[in-house]
Amino acid sequence: MRAEQQSKPGLRLRVTSTAESVLRDGHPWLFAESVREQNREGTAGELAVVYDRRDRFLAIGLFDPDSPIRMRVLHVGKPAAIDAAWWKERLQAALSRRAGLFDERTNGYRCIHGESDGWPGLVLDRYGEVYVLKLYTAAWLPRLAQIRGLLTDELKPEGLILRLSRNIQSLAGDCGLVDGQVLGANEGLRAFPGAAEAGGGNGIVTFLETGMRLEADVVRGQKTGFFLDQRENRRRVETLAAGCDVLNAFSFSGGFSLYAARGGARSVLDLDISSHALDAAGRNFALNASEPAVARCRHETEQGDAFAWLAGSRNSAARFDMVVLDPPSLARREVEREGAIGAYGRLAGEGIRALRPGGVLVASSCSAHVTETEFFGAVRDAAAGSGRSFQELATTGQPVDHPATFAEARYLKTMFLKVG
Repeated sequence: MRAEQQSKPGLRLRVTSTAESVLRDGHPWLFAESVREQNREGTAGELAVVYDRRDRFLAIGLFDPDSPIRMRVLHVGKPAAIDAAWWKERLQAALSRRAGLFDERTNGYRCIHGESDGWPGLVLDRYGEVYVLKLYTAAWLPRLAQIRGLLTDELKPEGLILRLSRNIQSLAGDCGLVDGQVLGANEGLRAFPGAAEAGGGNGIVTFLETGMRLEADVVRGQKTGFFLDQRENRRRVETLAAGCDVLNAFSFSGGFSLYAARGGARSVLDLDISSHALDAAGRNFALNASEPAVARCRHETEQGDAFAWLAGSRNSAARFDMVVLDPPSLARREVEREGAIGAYGRLAGEGIRALRPGGVLVASSCSAHVTETEFFGAVRDAAAGSGRSFQELATTGQPVDHPATFAEARYLKTMFLKVG
């Protein structure tokens, strides 16, 4: 932090009685409307201390004056010194939670999962020896040099890439930062192939997931370059795919399709609106052509809007033995929740219509604003409305490297449904 900030009195907040209770219960967010008073203007990234009605220390966190989430909690309870040793201990705790989860066949996974690992608004994903740091709040921008140094010292990465959520890219630009830049490429980090300078090169790295070689576009790809959170669901698809003709709608780079192929699928069709995603799917299949089952599987791609394609009359007759529906978030805001629930139901209905008797529907949602009850209910209603018998094979949530310690963190839910 700058010297003039350090010379100011510490930022002190008073909050509503409801917010006090919420913070004591462990919720990591303090919203702007819950702040009753503060002793001065605060700047992004500085530490703010919340005191309760008896003037006792309650919590400390990262302040963000431009966000509805005014403070992201780092610590609750007794006062604590948030210094270099504290940050190092918190990083090591997150890494320790992943210790032993993956063998040498998997070197792509999430190392830090935001609030649920005590790093609010920050995620860190590993792709081989390249790490991607994604920030969702401007509160991290003034601390980026400190965090970069810590990650470099502890992880010894070959590349460390900065990704920025859209809502903070303008503020980051004022700090000379851009989405996709290589942090410290000229300060001791070896730049990975294809991204030797900030935002440069093609940004493609290859990593392992359960022995499968996969691409991640860490510079320009969605999220941090790949959807690591669907790993366990992809593995379940692999166990169900033998002999199947599979449709992977909203396919992105073909992760579900590749697992289905390794599981013995007869054919897979990747359907996505993005030609770049479909090109990546083709490359992922090529990367794993040495797998006999993958080589035998007929892999096709089709560019198009999955909603319109599924609703098309050509799909009125059952064509597939498995349909995977993994759309992007359909409710990015609370006001979109009701519409999203209806859309999930319609998608599930169209997916069921495309299934042969005995086929499997894999329906997934990554919308945090839609609860498990609402999403699973929409899929069940669609199945009941299809007039066909159905059996729930499984419902799943987030994998172990994406823990959820509070309600808003539980975003991923998936249902496996066998349809008669």
